[in-house]
Amino acid sequence: QLVEAGGGLVQPGGSLRLACSAFGFELGTYAIGWFRQSPGKEREGVSCISMGFKGYYVDSVKGRFTIARDNAKKIVYLHVTSLKPEDTAVYYCAVYPTSTWDTCDTTLRSYELWGQGTQVTVSS
Repeated sequence: QLVEAGGGLVQPGGSLRLACSAFGFELGTYAIGWFRQSPGKEREGVSCISMGFKGYYVDSVKGRFTIARDNAKKIVYLHVTSLKPEDTAVYYCAVYPTSTWDTCDTTLRSYELWGQGTQVTVSS
């Protein structure tokens, strides 16, 4: 099971640290991805981190979001900064069960074991 936390209401330019906690399995044996979904839009990939701690980002968040993992605590973090109103969405994490050591991608169908999501609202 994955459980997301850390969302909230922030002003434009603000920051949050989202957390994805794993229960019942060894987080270190999987790549983990972060996705988001806004009302009326399809779920989209945001970032992922490989088993080898390599992070990948979609262009819209490069330089603003940072992904990290702490396998001992079984948590993957997404530090989101310089937030914009268009970042408003429910943010989800999921497991990439077939990734290799240093790769991952943000293709939706590659992922399973989705969390329930955490709401991020960027508004003044």
